[in-house]
Amino acid sequence: MTIPKEIPDKWFPIILPMKWAKTGLPNKAKKRRGAEEERRVRANDREYNEKFQYASNCIMTSKYNVITFLPVNLFEQFQEVANTYFLFLLILQLIPQISSLSWFTTIVPLVLVLSITAVKDATDDYFRHKSDNQVNNRQSQVLINGILQKEKWMNVRVGDIIKLENNQFVAADLLLLSSSEPHGLCYIETAELDGETNMKVRQSLSVTSELGDPNNLAQFDGEVVCEPPNNKLDRFCGTLYWKDCKYGLSNQNMLLRGCVLRNTESCYGLVIFAGPDTKLMQNSGRTKFKRTSIDRLMNTLVLWIFGFLVCMGVILAIGNAVWEREVGFLFQSYLPWDPPVDNFLFSAFLSFWSYVIILNTVVPISLYVSVEVIRLCHSYFINWDRRMFCNRSNTAAEARSTTLNEELGQVEYIFSDKTGTLTQNIMTFNKCSINGHAYGEVMDPLGAQHKKAQPLDFSTWNPLADRDFRFYDASLLEAVKVGEPAVHEFFRVLSLCHTVMSEEKSEGELYYKAQSPDEGALVTAARNFGFVFRSRTPGTITTQELGKAVTYTLLAILDFNNIRKRMSVIVRNPEGRIRLYCKGADTVLFERLHSCCQDLMNITSDHLNEYAGDGLRTLALAYRDLSEEQWVEWAERYRGAEKATDCREDHLAAAYEEIEQDMMLLGATAIEDKLQEGVPETIAILSLANIKIWVLTGDKQETAVNIGYSCKMLTDDMTEVFIINGHTVQSVREDLRRARERMMESARTRDGEKEAETQWGGACSVGNGYSSRDGANWIPDQEKCAQPQAPPTSVLESISGEFALVISGHSLAHALEADMEQEFLETACACRAVICCRVTPLQKALVVELVKRHKKAVTLAIGDGANDVSMIKTAHIGVGISGQEGIQAVLASDYSFSQFRFLQRLLLVHGRWSYLRMCRFLCYFFYKNFAFTMVHFWFGFFCGFSAQTVYDQYFITLYNIVYTSLPVLAMGIFDQDVPEQRSLEYPKLYEPGQLNLLFNKREFFICIAQGIYTSVVLFFIPYGTLSQATQSNGVALADYQTFAVTTATALVIVVSVQISLDTGFWTAINHFFVWGSLTAYFTILFTMHSSVLFNIFPKQFHFLGSAHNTLAQPVVWLTIALATVICIAPVLAFRFLKLDLKPQLADTVRYTQLVQQKKWKPGGRAGRRVGGVGGSGGSAMGRLGRGGSRRSGYAFAHQEGFGELITSGKNMRLSSLALASFASRHSAIWIDTLRKKKHAPVTNAYNTPPTGNSSPAPSLAPPLSTSSSLSGPPETTLDEAGKVNSDPTLIKSHNDEQLNVALNGAQVETGGCSPQVTQEMAPGLKGAGARISGASSPGPPITAEEIASGE
Repeated sequence: MTIPKEIPDKWFPIILPMKWAKTGLPNKAKKRRGAEEERRVRANDREYNEKFQYASNCIMTSKYNVITFLPVNLFEQFQEVANTYFLFLLILQLIPQISSLSWFTTIVPLVLVLSITAVKDATDDYFRHKSDNQVNNRQSQVLINGILQKEKWMNVRVGDIIKLENNQFVAADLLLLSSSEPHGLCYIETAELDGETNMKVRQSLSVTSELGDPNNLAQFDGEVVCEPPNNKLDRFCGTLYWKDCKYGLSNQNMLLRGCVLRNTESCYGLVIFAGPDTKLMQNSGRTKFKRTSIDRLMNTLVLWIFGFLVCMGVILAIGNAVWEREVGFLFQSYLPWDPPVDNFLFSAFLSFWSYVIILNTVVPISLYVSVEVIRLCHSYFINWDRRMFCNRSNTAAEARSTTLNEELGQVEYIFSDKTGTLTQNIMTFNKCSINGHAYGEVMDPLGAQHKKAQPLDFSTWNPLADRDFRFYDASLLEAVKVGEPAVHEFFRVLSLCHTVMSEEKSEGELYYKAQSPDEGALVTAARNFGFVFRSRTPGTITTQELGKAVTYTLLAILDFNNIRKRMSVIVRNPEGRIRLYCKGADTVLFERLHSCCQDLMNITSDHLNEYAGDGLRTLALAYRDLSEEQWVEWAERYRGAEKATDCREDHLAAAYEEIEQDMMLLGATAIEDKLQEGVPETIAILSLANIKIWVLTGDKQETAVNIGYSCKMLTDDMTEVFIINGHTVQSVREDLRRARERMMESARTRDGEKEAETQWGGACSVGNGYSSRDGANWIPDQEKCAQPQAPPTSVLESISGEFALVISGHSLAHALEADMEQEFLETACACRAVICCRVTPLQKALVVELVKRHKKAVTLAIGDGANDVSMIKTAHIGVGISGQEGIQAVLASDYSFSQFRFLQRLLLVHGRWSYLRMCRFLCYFFYKNFAFTMVHFWFGFFCGFSAQTVYDQYFITLYNIVYTSLPVLAMGIFDQDVPEQRSLEYPKLYEPGQLNLLFNKREFFICIAQGIYTSVVLFFIPYGTLSQATQSNGVALADYQTFAVTTATALVIVVSVQISLDTGFWTAINHFFVWGSLTAYFTILFTMHSSVLFNIFPKQFHFLGSAHNTLAQPVVWLTIALATVICIAPVLAFRFLKLDLKPQLADTVRYTQLVQQKKWKPGGRAGRRVGGVGGSGGSAMGRLGRGGSRRSGYAFAHQEGFGELITSGKNMRLSSLALASFASRHSAIWIDTLRKKKHAPVTNAYNTPPTGNSSPAPSLAPPLSTSSSLSGPPETTLDEAGKVNSDPTLIKSHNDEQLNVALNGAQVETGGCSPQVTQEMAPGLKGAGARISGASSPGPPITAEEIASGE
């Protein structure tokens, strides 16, 4: 069954930002009814329920209405410091006594900015109103006066009885009363709530399950007393009082808003919570207004600049008072004060405000207009990026917010959902081990993995085979055909030991409804290999084994739970033999094997290690033959345990443990939980960019841990993986303390190794195995290219070991308490990877908020379902995956795309460029405006502090609009320091944004200082030169207009030269804007001083011919040239010295690229090296020798209780769920050598393959437990600077867009220097073959086209 396409669109508003404070609905409800301690609801009695003033089912997400829009929106906009600042200036400019500038210079851009923002807000709110109406006006069948009537959702009230039909969304939180299915069962999908796509079962109370008729339900007057509204999705506590009896209620009796009714014809429910009181809404959280760190800094800087402006105004006002008192009185006879000025103090007061107006251009409103234009263009670049377009889903990336682009370049923490975000939630049966033989690895005759194998065609011999199933190893199919007993028994276990339900709609068309995708994959595998599960009853299981129908008697199901980590069935075959079949985690199943299985267990363990190393979810299978006497004796104890009233679970566990002993091992399975394409590679690159990734999932611990290994967040060579699984505050605190102690202990043991490593000296190695000494000894030591590092905020953060933390939801609830959250945060932040399991949507948001509050770091949350909305809205940046769980996450997000792998490009390319461009734009903008404005300040000392401007008002108006706006706009839109390929190849280029290095208070003051210096030069050089200069005819040049034209011309030329120096990436647009702006300046200058305008507007353009006369004088051009040289020369000198003495990583990358291009020779390319350095060239395509701890992948989404449900027969009448079709075989290949191990000892420039002296990993690693250590051989090491040194293994990816990677780079002559590098650069994923070169530097990385030609 599938959801109709229009349903998600109609449903989406429920997860849009909830502005409760503005809508007032929940707050009013709280005021009316106070702090609700319990809820009392009486069925079919609205009058009784209305006494409690419960919230209605109406959802309100809009902010404005027609009346409140204008005042509320303007109030919100004027909360921006800049808007208030410009409004204040506008008011001053309207006062003629103090204004020397026209009011239109401020009001036009201010109104423009306010109007654009208002239109944008109105549009957003219109869509909120529209979506609110769509949801609130949806129809629901409500039982009113014994008759089912259609009512709008908004009119549904607490206490109403609602009828739901198949595939409908649940309108409110309901108590299930009855269902069309037997025993009051119904099936729901909760993807909107917790992201899980597997089915869940809900059951009504037996006393109400027979009230299926509307007439009976109309007479139902039961009263429910339950807990008040809360956000606990997995808990409900209440009591039903009816007919003088009371019945306990639990979460199993509830249908929550956001769920979808599946495989159930209809059901009836009593509304308990409505509207904002529903658990879905309680988990939605509030939308926080998001602004970037640069925005917050700019608000602070505007206040500082205003303070600086006031100080300058006070200085000039004091000067005016002194001048008027000492000198001005001499001019009173022919230059009297203008009314109402009657003394020098009042003149100084007016002069102060006049200078505030004149000097306000240090922060022009055009700055904010330009910032919004740049952000808009950056958003379009994201939308237009074809490399972020998914052809499969025909979905492009979308920047839904235009205000957060530069924040994408500063992310330090990523919080990711698992299901649908990292994985596709599609399980495939990949490999297996049967009786010591491994199947699934397709090899060619030479022993290498065969890459072009075709999937087996099962349909030719098995008409019931699933056509979507893919398997490639023909030897397993042959073993089935020839009748190998172990192989037959292996698949017999898979076809019998499960809780899957089957439906056969037509002959041969089987549909399996699996409770977990794991079970679906295993049963489907057995089906294709000839052991087809056909049907079941409470006491039988019918299969078809190699075409023959076989019915087994089901004697018992030994159910799964988290502690057992296994399930078993006891069946009697048609011959009367009783056998127990068991499948489960190998770590628990191996302990229960017969001693004769030791040899087979060792072989299977090796296979399991290989499967675990490949990130597959492993599962062991075993059986035990039982005699009739053993069965009868055990069955008696089993029935006694079932009937126990006290400690029933313990009695059952003991009974299970007794029978599950001395089993015979059959083999193991390996299932791939299909990751989304490129997930491991993306996580690797983001980790190398110093971005920490936390996974917050509602799935079980085993699921999350296994996916952590699959996507290589967790690796076997980690120092330690800590499991926090306590149920009490004390146990959680103790686990966290123990983890910190282990970290500190590990750090102390590594200190010696670290000191030994730092004794090595050497050149600064850059990128793909080449040394910077190749470039004429440009970077002679480590200190020159050292990347700035953020100081650790705690002792734990200085620990460099590879740690990971896994914490469960109930432990996280304690860890997030006020007295423990700091301990949890310190422990988690010291780990490279953090996985939180079984967390609620609200807990996801709380974790994000915790990091935001204490770490002061930029956070990004990414998810695909409604259960991710809360954290998406809480994080600084929210990213929605347009996946299979609807568009809820997308609608609440700031950015959206269809694949997790696009996150790498979003951050490392678009984010880094946006941050770089915005920082360069702001630095230059403040520089040019201080250089422009401060000339007025110096001129004040020479004009009697009369608030006279140096330039005419047209130049003042056009300076930021025409003369200098477009070049800096082009730089802010198009500039880049390195190409996009280099941004991906060198992830450490991302760190300046995380450390906020490119624009901060220090950089701001440097820009201001440069601007003030430029203003001093631009005023005093022309002033000193022109004061003594004369024209060719002997007439003096020292007049006001000549000085104004000279200063203005010098200013425009200097800032144009400066923007040329600041621009790192020239396009035709940059050239056009720079030279076009200079041309526009001279054109407008000569036009305004022409006779044409003078004749038309004689009162406006007084200085006829001044520009021509001034610029015709050689001394003027000499003055302009001198001022330009004095302004620019120190800047050039400083930049050259900085580049030579303390280059940044981007400088290193650019220089290295330049050196490569100069030394590049077309015929100089060597073949790709696949052997070890100096060692024998083994096949690089062989399996990597890898040890590791085994992890069971058994039934991760499985729930306890299904075994009992099946044997009771309550769920036998079902419409089975069609399993999701299995996609084509895919394996997310991991580039193992991208993982770093910072403090492993380095013996040479390139690690050779492990020798016999290497410490082997234990063959039987202990299971994951609290503070358990998961260690393996150090395959990949990373030195102090972060350069990868690894085995020279060439690994290919299935993705055609990915390039082949050889991570060792070329052998280069190191001149006896250490392999240690000083720049943390990831080897290029684009650069694919390693080169062999001698003393000369290697060429640039091999491109995709070169690889294709080479192959």
